[in-house]
Amino acid sequence: MAPLHVIVLPGGGYHRLAPHEGEPVAEWLRALGHSASVFEYPVLTRHPAGLDAVRAEVRRVRSAGAARVGLLGFSAGGHAAGLAAYTPGASEEERVDFAVLCYPVVSMMLETHRGSRENLLGADAGWDERRATSLDLLVTPSAPPTFIWHTADDAVVPVQHAYLLGMALAGAKVSHELHVLPNGVHGVGLAEGEPAGAWRELCADWLLSRG
Repeated sequence: MAPLHVIVLPGGGYHRLAPHEGEPVAEWLRALGHSASVFEYPVLTRHPAGLDAVRAEVRRVRSAGAARVGLLGFSAGGHAAGLAAYTPGASEEERVDFAVLCYPVVSMMLETHRGSRENLLGADAGWDERRATSLDLLVTPSAPPTFIWHTADDAVVPVQHAYLLGMALAGAKVSHELHVLPNGVHGVGLAEGEPAGAWRELCADWLLSRG
Protein backbone atom coordinates (compact mmCIF):
# COMPACT_ATOMS: atom_id res chain seq x y z
CA MET A 1 0.00 0.00 0.00
CA ALA A 2 1.25 3.50 -0.86
CA PRO A 3 2.70 5.58 2.02
CA LEU A 4 0.60 8.31 3.62
CA HIS A 5 1.05 12.04 3.30
CA VAL A 6 -0.57 14.02 6.11
CA ILE A 7 -1.37 17.72 5.74
CA VAL A 8 -1.45 19.38 9.18
CA LEU A 9 -3.87 22.26 9.81
CA PRO A 10 -3.17 24.15 13.07
CA GLY A 11 -5.97 25.61 15.16
CA GLY A 12 -6.49 29.20 16.19
CA GLY A 13 -10.18 30.04 15.96
CA TYR A 14 -9.93 31.08 12.30
CA HIS A 15 -8.11 34.23 13.43
CA ARG A 16 -4.55 32.88 13.76
CA LEU A 17 -2.56 29.65 13.39
CA ALA A 18 -1.13 28.11 16.57
CA PRO A 19 2.57 27.25 16.01
CA HIS A 20 2.60 24.33 18.48
CA GLU A 21 -0.12 22.60 16.43
CA GLY A 22 1.91 22.89 13.23
CA GLU A 23 5.51 21.88 12.64
CA PRO A 24 5.96 19.90 15.91
CA VAL A 25 3.03 17.73 14.84
CA ALA A 26 4.47 17.26 11.35
CA GLU A 27 7.78 16.23 12.93
CA TRP A 28 5.97 13.66 15.08
CA LEU A 29 4.25 12.23 11.99
CA ARG A 30 7.56 12.01 10.12
CA ALA A 31 9.06 10.15 13.07
CA LEU A 32 6.27 7.59 12.61
CA GLY A 33 7.41 7.10 9.02
CA HIS A 34 4.80 9.22 7.25
CA SER A 35 5.30 12.17 4.96
CA ALA A 36 3.85 15.35 6.46
CA SER A 37 3.55 19.07 5.79
CA VAL A 38 1.93 22.05 7.50
CA PHE A 39 -0.54 24.13 5.52
CA GLU A 40 -1.16 27.74 6.52
CA TYR A 41 -4.76 28.02 5.37
CA PRO A 42 -6.24 31.55 5.25
CA VAL A 43 -7.77 33.00 8.41
CA LEU A 44 -9.86 36.11 9.03
CA THR A 45 -11.48 35.47 5.67
CA ARG A 46 -14.94 34.24 4.89
CA HIS A 47 -16.06 30.79 3.82
CA PRO A 48 -15.43 29.21 1.29
CA ALA A 49 -11.96 30.75 0.94
CA GLY A 50 -10.48 28.36 3.50
CA LEU A 51 -12.16 25.30 1.98
CA ASP A 52 -10.97 26.25 -1.50
CA ALA A 53 -7.42 26.75 -0.21
CA VAL A 54 -7.30 23.38 1.57
CA ARG A 55 -8.64 21.61 -1.51
CA ALA A 56 -6.03 23.35 -3.65
CA GLU A 57 -3.33 22.15 -1.25
CA VAL A 58 -4.60 18.57 -1.49
CA ARG A 59 -4.40 18.85 -5.29
CA ARG A 60 -0.88 20.26 -5.05
CA VAL A 61 0.32 17.45 -2.79
CA ARG A 62 -1.19 14.84 -5.09
CA SER A 63 0.38 16.45 -8.16
CA ALA A 64 3.74 16.28 -6.35
CA GLY A 65 3.39 12.50 -6.25
CA ALA A 66 1.52 11.63 -3.04
CA ALA A 67 -0.86 8.74 -3.72
CA ARG A 68 -2.67 8.72 -0.37
CA VAL A 69 -3.39 12.06 1.30
CA GLY A 70 -5.08 12.83 4.60
CA LEU A 71 -5.76 15.88 6.75
CA LEU A 72 -4.97 16.31 10.45
CA GLY A 73 -6.42 19.39 12.10
CA PHE A 74 -6.75 20.90 15.57
CA SER A 75 -9.77 22.88 16.82
CA ALA A 76 -10.68 25.31 14.00
CA GLY A 77 -8.09 23.50 11.89
CA GLY A 78 -10.06 20.34 12.63
CA HIS A 79 -13.14 22.12 11.33
CA ALA A 80 -11.25 23.15 8.18
CA ALA A 81 -10.09 19.55 7.72
CA GLY A 82 -13.62 18.25 8.19
CA LEU A 83 -15.03 20.76 5.71
CA ALA A 84 -12.56 19.58 3.07
CA ALA A 85 -13.25 15.93 3.90
CA TYR A 86 -17.07 16.05 3.99
CA THR A 87 -18.31 18.98 1.85
CA PRO A 88 -19.77 17.74 -1.45
CA GLY A 89 -18.32 18.81 -4.78
CA ALA A 90 -14.69 17.77 -4.35
CA SER A 91 -12.92 16.55 -7.48
CA GLU A 92 -11.14 13.20 -7.48
CA GLU A 93 -7.82 14.99 -6.90
CA GLU A 94 -9.30 16.91 -3.95
CA ARG A 95 -10.83 13.98 -2.10
CA VAL A 96 -8.86 12.91 0.97
CA ASP A 97 -8.25 9.33 2.03
CA PHE A 98 -8.69 9.96 5.77
CA ALA A 99 -9.12 12.71 8.35
CA VAL A 100 -7.76 13.12 11.89
CA LEU A 101 -9.70 15.71 13.89
CA CYS A 102 -8.24 16.83 17.21
CA TYR A 103 -10.67 18.53 19.63
CA PRO A 104 -12.45 19.89 16.53
CA VAL A 105 -15.00 22.64 16.16
CA VAL A 106 -17.84 20.65 14.58
CA SER A 107 -21.19 22.41 14.81
CA MET A 108 -21.93 25.94 13.70
CA MET A 109 -25.45 25.50 15.07
CA LEU A 110 -24.25 25.59 18.69
CA GLU A 111 -23.37 28.79 20.51
CA THR A 112 -20.13 27.33 21.87
CA HIS A 113 -16.90 28.62 20.33
CA ARG A 114 -18.78 31.44 18.70
CA GLY A 115 -15.50 33.11 17.67
CA SER A 116 -14.70 30.46 15.09
CA ARG A 117 -18.16 30.80 13.58
CA GLU A 118 -18.06 34.59 13.42
CA ASN A 119 -14.56 34.64 11.90
CA LEU A 120 -15.61 32.11 9.27
CA LEU A 121 -19.17 33.20 8.50
CA GLY A 122 -19.63 36.65 10.01
CA ALA A 123 -21.61 37.73 13.05
CA ASP A 124 -24.86 37.82 11.09
CA ALA A 125 -24.62 34.35 9.51
CA GLY A 126 -28.01 32.79 8.84
CA TRP A 127 -29.14 29.29 9.68
CA ASP A 128 -28.56 28.04 6.14
CA GLU A 129 -24.90 29.11 6.24
CA ARG A 130 -24.48 27.60 9.68
CA ARG A 131 -26.02 24.28 8.60
CA ALA A 132 -23.87 24.18 5.45
CA THR A 133 -20.68 24.43 7.55
CA SER A 134 -21.61 22.07 10.40
CA LEU A 135 -19.51 18.94 9.97
CA ASP A 136 -22.05 16.58 11.51
CA LEU A 137 -24.64 17.72 8.96
CA LEU A 138 -22.24 17.19 6.04
CA VAL A 139 -21.41 13.54 6.70
CA THR A 140 -22.55 11.03 4.07
CA PRO A 141 -21.70 7.35 3.56
CA SER A 142 -18.93 8.44 1.16
CA ALA A 143 -17.06 10.34 3.90
CA PRO A 144 -13.46 9.17 4.44
CA PRO A 145 -12.37 7.15 7.49
CA THR A 146 -12.04 9.53 10.42
CA PHE A 147 -10.17 9.56 13.74
CA ILE A 148 -11.47 12.00 16.38
CA TRP A 149 -10.20 12.77 19.84
CA HIS A 150 -11.30 15.28 22.45
CA THR A 151 -11.04 15.79 26.20
CA ALA A 152 -14.08 15.56 28.44
CA ASP A 153 -13.27 18.75 30.34
CA ASP A 154 -12.49 20.98 27.34
CA ALA A 155 -14.04 24.29 28.38
CA VAL A 156 -13.46 26.13 25.09
CA VAL A 157 -14.82 23.67 22.52
CA PRO A 158 -17.03 21.31 24.55
CA VAL A 159 -16.82 17.59 23.85
CA GLN A 160 -20.42 17.76 22.60
CA HIS A 161 -18.91 18.72 19.24
CA ALA A 162 -17.04 15.42 18.97
CA TYR A 163 -20.08 13.41 20.05
CA LEU A 164 -22.24 15.05 17.35
CA LEU A 165 -19.71 14.11 14.69
CA GLY A 166 -19.29 10.58 16.05
CA MET A 167 -23.04 10.01 15.93
CA ALA A 168 -23.20 11.31 12.35
CA LEU A 169 -20.36 9.03 11.22
CA ALA A 170 -21.95 6.05 12.97
CA GLY A 171 -25.31 6.83 11.39
CA ALA A 172 -23.74 6.94 7.94
CA LYS A 173 -21.74 3.75 8.66
CA VAL A 174 -18.43 5.52 8.04
CA SER A 175 -15.33 3.85 9.47
CA HIS A 176 -14.18 5.91 12.44
CA GLU A 177 -12.65 6.01 15.91
CA LEU A 178 -13.74 8.46 18.60
CA HIS A 179 -11.67 8.81 21.77
CA VAL A 180 -12.69 11.02 24.68
CA LEU A 181 -9.88 11.42 27.19
CA PRO A 182 -10.80 12.54 30.72
CA ASN A 183 -8.45 15.47 31.22
CA GLY A 184 -6.76 18.14 29.15
CA VAL A 185 -7.29 21.82 28.41
CA HIS A 186 -8.23 23.02 24.96
CA GLY A 187 -5.27 23.53 22.64
CA VAL A 188 -3.07 20.94 24.31
CA GLY A 189 -1.56 19.86 20.97
CA LEU A 190 0.77 16.88 21.22
CA ALA A 191 0.16 16.93 25.00
CA GLU A 192 3.65 15.66 25.78
CA GLY A 193 3.99 14.70 29.44
CA GLU A 194 0.25 14.97 30.01
CA PRO A 195 -2.46 12.28 30.27
CA ALA A 196 -4.09 13.57 27.08
CA GLY A 197 -0.89 12.59 25.27
CA ALA A 198 -2.38 9.09 25.06
CA TRP A 199 -4.01 10.30 21.83
CA ARG A 200 -0.70 10.03 20.00
CA GLU A 201 -0.34 6.27 20.41
CA LEU A 202 -4.02 5.72 19.57
CA CYS A 203 -3.66 7.84 16.45
CA ALA A 204 -0.36 6.24 15.43
CA ASP A 205 -2.01 2.81 15.57
CA TRP A 206 -4.98 4.06 13.55
CA LEU A 207 -2.72 5.58 10.88
CA LEU A 208 -0.81 2.31 10.72
CA SER A 209 -4.11 0.53 10.02
CA ARG A 210 -4.64 2.93 7.11
CA GLY A 211 -1.45 1.64 5.50
